[in-house]
Amino acid sequence: MSAASEAVLRQPRRAAAKKILTPWQLARRTGFFALLAVFVIVSLFPFYWIVITSLKTPQEINAGTTSLLPGHITVSNYIDDFTQNDFLRPLLNSVLVCGCTMIITVVIAALAGYALSRTAIRAKGLFLAFILVANFFPVIAMVGPLFTVYRRIGLLDTYPGLIIADLIYTLPLATYLMSSYFSQIPRSLEEAALVDGSTRLRTLRKIVIPVAMPGVFTTAILAFMLTWNDFLLALSFMTTPSRFTATVAIVTLGQSPYQTFYNLIDAAVVIISVPIALLVLFAQRRIVSGLTAGSFR
Repeated sequence: MSAASEAVLRQPRRAAAKKILTPWQLARRTGFFALLAVFVIVSLFPFYWIVITSLKTPQEINAGTTSLLPGHITVSNYIDDFTQNDFLRPLLNSVLVCGCTMIITVVIAALAGYALSRTAIRAKGLFLAFILVANFFPVIAMVGPLFTVYRRIGLLDTYPGLIIADLIYTLPLATYLMSSYFSQIPRSLEEAALVDGSTRLRTLRKIVIPVAMPGVFTTAILAFMLTWNDFLLALSFMTTPSRFTATVAIVTLGQSPYQTFYNLIDAAVVIISVPIALLVLFAQRRIVSGLTAGSFR
């Protein structure tokens, strides 16, 4: 047997020898995966409890059972939400509000982010930090003044009023993300178009936006998710039940002065959680790429 063939045969043995872990390494790896499993279980258990409660019959709920598995699985709670409680209307209301808010957010954030990334402003970093900090300002502190203004100008209990209020959630973060992403795009791309006679807006629409599409896509998804999960603003400014969004309509499901129908409520929670879960599942790569692309300056 030649030396070359012996070397080839030794390689798997060396690889197998390298894979042997010491007791300390094995203990560390085991402990890491054990902590990871505990973290996953603790994180998912509330949602699991909601799911199994939504699959329980009203008799089990009334009996106060706390079993980890439903005795009799039923989907009647989901059917009742759509047939008896007309939960489809709040879902459509949420889609309308979220879609309009997402489009307005992307348009304004793209224009503002492009201007911030291409304009020479002193203390630009401080200005961007102020925009980001505004996103963490307590929204409930704005409800009172907004309610007074809306009552005077007639925007209470209207979709435009709720959409404008939801921009408080979405615009600061979206503007910061778009500004960071546009900063990574070489100016030579748009300078060549400007030399050929293109305007700024046309250059933004035809050249910059197509290149920045991962960032635009990420901004749109985050804006949709923030608006979809909004409860405080929708509860404060919408008073007509037929105009409630899905998060507010859950509160009114199965109302009774003597009983709370947790099975109907949890079924509705699952219904409004599935679209967001699917959106994140199928778009997670674009979200990560869009968030990390503008993270380096």
